[in-house]
This record gives sequence, C-alpha cells and structure tokens, in this order.
Amino acid sequence: MPGNGWQVMASFRRDGSVTQQKLKPGTVGRIASYARPYVRELVLFLTLNSLAALIVVANPLLLKGIIDRGILPGRQDLVIWLAVAVAGLALVEAVLGLAQRWYSARIGEGLIYDLRSQVFAHVQRQPVAFFMRAQTGSLVSRLNNDVIGAQRAITTTLSSVVSNVLSLAMVLVTMMILSWQVTLIALLLLPIFILPAKWVGKRLQRVSREQMVLDAEMGSLMTERFNVAGAMLAKLYGRPSEEEENFRGRAARVRDVGIIAAMYGRVFFTALTLVAALATAMVYGVGGALVVDGTFEIGTLVALATLLTRMYGPLTALSNVHVDVMTALVSFDRVFEVLDLKPLIRDREGARPLDKARRASDEKVPSLTKAPQAPSIEFDHVRFAYPSADEVSLASLESIARTDTAPGREVLHDVDFTAAPGRLVALVGPSGAGKSTITHLVSRLYDVSEGAVRIGGVDVRDVTLESLRAEIGVVSQDAHLFHDTIRENMRYARPDASDAEILAALDAAQIGGLVAAMSEGLDTVVGDRGYRLSGGEKQRLAIARLLLKAPSVVVLDEATAHLDSESEAAVQRALRTALAGRTSLVIAHRLSTIREADQILVIDGGRVAERGRHEELLLQGGLYAELYRTQFSHQRDEERQTEPLGAE
Repeated sequence: MPGNGWQVMASFRRDGSVTQQKLKPGTVGRIASYARPYVRELVLFLTLNSLAALIVVANPLLLKGIIDRGILPGRQDLVIWLAVAVAGLALVEAVLGLAQRWYSARIGEGLIYDLRSQVFAHVQRQPVAFFMRAQTGSLVSRLNNDVIGAQRAITTTLSSVVSNVLSLAMVLVTMMILSWQVTLIALLLLPIFILPAKWVGKRLQRVSREQMVLDAEMGSLMTERFNVAGAMLAKLYGRPSEEEENFRGRAARVRDVGIIAAMYGRVFFTALTLVAALATAMVYGVGGALVVDGTFEIGTLVALATLLTRMYGPLTALSNVHVDVMTALVSFDRVFEVLDLKPLIRDREGARPLDKARRASDEKVPSLTKAPQAPSIEFDHVRFAYPSADEVSLASLESIARTDTAPGREVLHDVDFTAAPGRLVALVGPSGAGKSTITHLVSRLYDVSEGAVRIGGVDVRDVTLESLRAEIGVVSQDAHLFHDTIRENMRYARPDASDAEILAALDAAQIGGLVAAMSEGLDTVVGDRGYRLSGGEKQRLAIARLLLKAPSVVVLDEATAHLDSESEAAVQRALRTALAGRTSLVIAHRLSTIREADQILVIDGGRVAERGRHEELLLQGGLYAELYRTQFSHQRDEERQTEPLGAE
C-alpha cells in the first residue's frame, strides 16, 4: 500500500464540483504576494521535499546492492556497510521529515496568522449594516475553514505536487532502467487502481458534502440553544424534551452519514491494498521468471517490488490534483471576496481628528473661556436612505437568498435642527418614525444621502472615525456586555483607567454599592451578554462605562425602555449625572426627559413634524399633544416623585 494513502483518500474526499467555479482574474498573482514574505522558507521547504523524493529511490537501490553485491557474492563487509547506509538514510529521512514539518508549520501558521489578522481587521471596519445582514457563522467560517484552506495552497498542495512529481519521475526512471518490461506491466495495471478509486471518490465527495451540511446544522442548533436567550426561551416554553428529540434526530443523521463515510473509506483502502498486493504479485511473478531466465538479478527484483509500492500513491494523488489545487484557490478567492468588500463608512482622504478640526473652526470665533465647551449637533437638511444589500454585504455571507437588491427607500426627509452645546434635545414620535436612524447618523454608523451632520460645526465625514466616536457616548435600550469581568467591561471604554476611576464611575451611575457588595467585586464575571445582571443593573453599568469614557456628546436610544419602575428610577438618577454639561440627543421614554428638554423634536414619517418645548407643543394641539395624551399622561403621577432628568 502506498505510504501516503491517507493523503490520497483526502484528495478524493474533496468536492469535485469546485473545479467548475470561476476564479477572479489576478487571484494567482495575489496569492503569490502573500507567499512573498516566506520565499526563503518556501525554497528550503521545497528543497527538503526534493531530497525526500531522492530517498524514495535510494532505499530500494541500496537493498538491491545488499543482495546482488553483498549477500550473493558473500561479501560480508559490503553487506554491513550498505546496511549502515540504509540505517543512516532512515535517520536522514527522519530528520528531513522533522525539518519539513517545521517549515510547513512555520509557513502555514504564518499565512493563517496574516490572513486571519487582515480579515478580522477588515471585517471590524465594516459598517453596522454589514453585520445586520451577514450570518455570523459564515463570517467565522471565512476566518477558520477558508483561511486554513487557503494556506494549504502554499503548503500542503504545493509540497504535495512537487514531492509527488519528483518521486514519480524518479521512481519511473529508476524502474525503467532496472526493467522496462516490469515497469510497462505495472503501468498497464494502473487503471485497475485509478477507476475504482474514482468511483469511491465520487461517493466520498457526496457523503462529505452531506456530512458538512449536517455538521453545520447541528452546530447551528447547539449555538442557538446554548446561548442564554435560547436556553431561557426553551425553558419558559417548557420544550426541553422536544429540543432533545430534535437534537437526537440531527445527531442520528450525522452518525449514519459518518458510518457510510467510514465504510467508503474502508472500501477505498481495501481496494488500494488489493491492487497493491496484485501489483506486487505481478512483479514477483514476472520478475521472478526473468530472474530465473537470468535477465536480471534477484536484488533488482526486490528493488522493483519496493519501488512499485511507491509509484501508485503519487500517481493517484496527481490524477486528482486539479481538485486539490482548485479547492485551495477557491478558499483564497473566498477570503479575497471579503477583503475586497470596501467598507461603506470609512475615513475620507485627508480626514482630521475631531479636536483639531474643531480648534481650526473655533479659531474663527475666539472663545472667552478656557474650559472646553461641549460641541453642538447640527442636522443640515439631511436626507437618508438605507444602503442596498450589494453596497454593504455579500450574498455568500447571508444564509437566505437576497431578494431586496433594489436601492433602499428614503427614510429621512429634509431633517433640519441644531442641538446647542450642552443642551438636551428629546426625540419623540411613533414607532418606525426614524428616531433611531437620526441617532445613528450622529455617530456615523451610516452616512447621509444628502445634507450634512455636523459636530461642533465640523462635518462628521471630514473627521476620523476614531476621533468622532471617542467624543460620542451611546447607551441603547439593550446594553451589550462581554462575557468578562466588570473591570474589563468598564475598561473597554478606557483601557488605561485605574480601579479608583472605575469605582468612581460606578458610584456616579448608582451601581457602585451593588458591585462592592459582590463577593468578587470588579472581578465579577457578568456572563454571556451580561445575563447574570438584571436589566437595570446592565443599563447602569453601561452608563458607568459611558461616564468613564467621559464623552462630550451623549446619545440615548431609549435607554430606560423595558425596565421596571425601581430600576428605571435608579437609571434615571444615573443619567442625570451622565447628561450634565454634555450635548445630549435622547429618544424620550420618560415624561421627565420631555419636560426638561431644551428642545423637543416630534419625528413622524422621517420628518421633523413639530419642534419646541413641552408646554409650547401642548398648546399647539398637534401630534405631540396626541402622543402626550396616549403615551405619557399616565406617567404624571409617578413623575411627581422623580427628580427631573436635566436637574443638576
């Protein structure tokens, strides 16, 4: 049996349909650019493969010499020296194997590191719209399966082709020199080996595809059911037994396909063994007859038999090498597909940090005070339509085929307002009116279609994203926490913050006492998405994180929605500290926010329908008055006991 039988079977397990895929022009040249930093290691690696290929024919020739030049003539000294040479060659082969593995790992892992780092950084720069469309599992697959598949193009596939070509060439030349008759008969037997292997290979490819699909389905089921929200939903609806039965069904299908794959693999190896045995028998039969006739010596027969076992493996591997090469190239192409998707939101050419841009703007109007002032927020006749799928995502990263390829409809129409420095502007309006979209434009999660959004008189598109988001603090109604300690979740806002600063921010957010009462204090792990904390505790921790960041602009997207009265009151007290002295844009949920707002914007159908203060809008008797009666009037009694949000 060929020594690389496992690699041969792996080659046949690859999906043959991959060869039908079209590669983008320039893919091969682009791959070469990734290999360029490893040219020296690649040269050494391929040199080692060439030396290993020489050993493939050296061993049988030494065995021939031991028999024909040592044993038969009775030259004991030559037998000993040649046996030592065989042992030495085995040692050299072992050292070469270790060196090959070292360079293969160094090149392969280096490429994986390079590609993963580049893809991760590139994906991080994509806009929020990208993550709203792309399936997380598909993204992870690009960073894992496709990146690993790509590195095989330069390590496994390249080395396999080089070593197999060299080995096969040397084996065939050596066999032809030793006996062209036996070599010809051995080649005539090749179809008996290749055809069954191809037959089994096609079925292995089909089974492998099914196996991957079933594994992915089972993995997705576990991912959904093992996160906190999925586990809670299953328990609340009392369906653990059904979930278990569902999983058993999928696991059973994986088991059954695994058995089929294992049997096909065994059939493959059995056929490989039988053909190798048949070929060996043929060599000894035909070659033995030639030895008896005196055509060649018995050592030549042993060498031919040994070389034969080293011929079928490379031949079979090379017969399917186009699948291996295309599989690796397609993996590279899928990685490049992500890297070529340019972020829709990115820094303009010549973008400056926000503080420098503001200083340049302020120089035109000299300030009489030394203390820095919170910037204004200005929407200048803004129109906005959400980007189409083709602009922000890839069809291959979405689990469901896309049908919405048309440009997005306009959701904001001529929105024009200014939030003065240090003032609170409240956004109210029916659900879906465009309030959250307005807040997203402030931190440039999206770009306007027309008009401009300015911070401190500077267009947000003219400043660097990093500096813009450093000046803006956002708290949404679903505050996200990482599965880490309270300390590390807080330091995400300011990595250099000391424990004293963290504790001060927690106290200001009305949660310092709770954290102090925890047995592990700041080292308390909050759990997946912060599920070990209540909704109010998560919100206050998010506000503490905002306070630690100390932004000059605060955006609150219904930060107190869905909280009980007690938690809401605590969060309101924390928000009073968070908003003091900062320019604030708040989607109003509480009546106190509306009453104390410096300006209320009533958003309806993507337009500013009304604007003014609380009393003014009530007197107008328009949409705000109607919203007040239906949504806020029931809060009047409880608000009498609550301090106003804007109070200092």
